[in-house]
Amino acid sequence: MKAEEFRAKTDDELTASLLALKKEQFNLRFQQATGQLESSGRIREVRRDIARLKTVVNERRAKKETH
Repeated sequence: MKAEEFRAKTDDELTASLLALKKEQFNLRFQQATGQLESSGRIREVRRDIARLKTVVNERRAKKETH
């Protein structure tokens, strides 16, 4: 998902997305540990999506603090 797509979401939607991505990341790591992971590239995608989402959240927080 792109950062612009995250910026279009509300704060509650971002929180829900973060929770879903964290769960997916856990499941992917679990699959990798048990040797059941089919797409190792998905781990990288999820990790980067989490970083993008956190960046958007921090941008919003910084914007609120300056106002």
